[in-house]
Amino acid sequence: MLVQRLFVNATFYTQWPQQPIATALLTRGERIVALGAAEEIRAHATGPVETVDLGGAFVSPGFNDAHIHAAEYAREITALDIRESRSLEEALAGVSSYASSLPADAWIFGGRWDYNTWTVPTQPDRYVLDHASGGRPAALPSIDGHTIWANSAALAAVGITRDTPDPVGGEIVRDAQGEPTGILRETAGDSLAAIMNSPAAGDLGQQLKEGQKRLLATGLTSIHCFDGEDARAAYRKLYDDGALHLRVHKSIPVTSLDLAIDEGRATGHGDHWLSTGPVKLFSDGALGSHTCHMNQEFPGENGNTGIEVIPFAELSALVRKAASAGIGVATHAIGDRANQLVLDAYQELFENPLDPNLNAVSNGATQLRHRIEHTQHLRPQDVARLASLGVVPSMQPTHCTTDIPLASTLLADHDLASYAWRSLTDAGAVLAFGSDAPIEAPDPLYGIHAAVTRQNKDNAPDGGWQPRERLSVAEAIAGFTTGPAYASGEEAIKGRLRPGMLADFVALEHNPFDINPSQLRHLKVKATIVGGDIKYWNESL
Repeated sequence: MLVQRLFVNATFYTQWPQQPIATALLTRGERIVALGAAEEIRAHATGPVETVDLGGAFVSPGFNDAHIHAAEYAREITALDIRESRSLEEALAGVSSYASSLPADAWIFGGRWDYNTWTVPTQPDRYVLDHASGGRPAALPSIDGHTIWANSAALAAVGITRDTPDPVGGEIVRDAQGEPTGILRETAGDSLAAIMNSPAAGDLGQQLKEGQKRLLATGLTSIHCFDGEDARAAYRKLYDDGALHLRVHKSIPVTSLDLAIDEGRATGHGDHWLSTGPVKLFSDGALGSHTCHMNQEFPGENGNTGIEVIPFAELSALVRKAASAGIGVATHAIGDRANQLVLDAYQELFENPLDPNLNAVSNGATQLRHRIEHTQHLRPQDVARLASLGVVPSMQPTHCTTDIPLASTLLADHDLASYAWRSLTDAGAVLAFGSDAPIEAPDPLYGIHAAVTRQNKDNAPDGGWQPRERLSVAEAIAGFTTGPAYASGEEAIKGRLRPGMLADFVALEHNPFDINPSQLRHLKVKATIVGGDIKYWNESL
């Protein structure tokens, strides 16, 4: 017999226009049966009912992270973390301290260093890392994940020498004598990234178990994971063992596109717990690494307009190949030139479709919804074009507030729509919000705060950065609920609280509509319910 639970003593914010607010909710198994007043909806129960008192909480549909690297996040829980270092010396001290706790032959992973925040913002080299790592191989991604700082042992392990050519879409930075400095940009770091995502980094299944505990504690009930095939296998093992407690929409790496097609995988295949997502393509790099593809060069960097990671002709061909196999496309694009080219590729597909049922249109009544991941800096004229094509802007609000210093300096003279949530919403686009963890913290409430205030964790600047692009609380919550559900084609079962939907919801200690917006990021999660089962409960609230 399916378990029935009556959740009471709460304000249920349903995002269902027919009944926007309720005071009780009844579940049977994984589904919502009824909403309303407790005494009214008990009549819908058939048999024993367990009553759960939510203690006056505010309940929202479960949060859904539309862009997270959950395997990377899980792996980095116990890895080196030097993101708070404010100088090269501090970073190296952190490396040395961490290295001393490891076996002599262990790899050093993690890092998340950000030279843009150092007192002397200069990129480091392998020689200083050699000394700090004590002879152990070290491969340390930057905060944005688009640059790897490697030491000599790591370069030797993957055979990178002065004679190694730059790969397409990447750069091996070299000194005046032509020797690799240890800085690898974009695809130049792929061989080291493969080791970072291998058993050398630990037991991924066990790491994911710990990671999902932490994600559930933030109110997340679903994620769109953009890690590799190893993550897919680990999720499948958790699922088969009955240990998967978050719903996972799992992307396909571009390197596995042919395999996925051969296996007959298509976007949406699977079930409500583990489904196939879009293929992940890369158009450019990142702002912090000065590799996002821009229409104007970076100030003081003659000729540097970023890196076109996948050349346009190849990008267009991959978009068409994926769509023809029933696989949606999610393309990473941060710079305005990158976003322009991705929209060009999507527009080519929409105007010359192989099968009209495989292409997105503005009313959303089609099988595939192609996406742009990050969508950070757009030409103003591309805002309306994106919306008219029905492309989903998959965005991470805390990237905006973290990037305020960089965007204000590196892009000061550019005519851009940056992190243009309001403009895109007003144009008719459906925003799908996420965190991009572990680059940013995975807490959706941090993202809601950023979307509403356009301020960083210290509530600066006053009034918000480019405040015309702020969203309302309701719109920000939708970005983490209905938006991701729409992006994955699951809006019929996720993102709202109404009869027949999955019983996924989060209970917050206070009503986010009733508090000062500056306090949104400090809201605490009381409980997280997935499929009608309590997966997280905060005993202190």
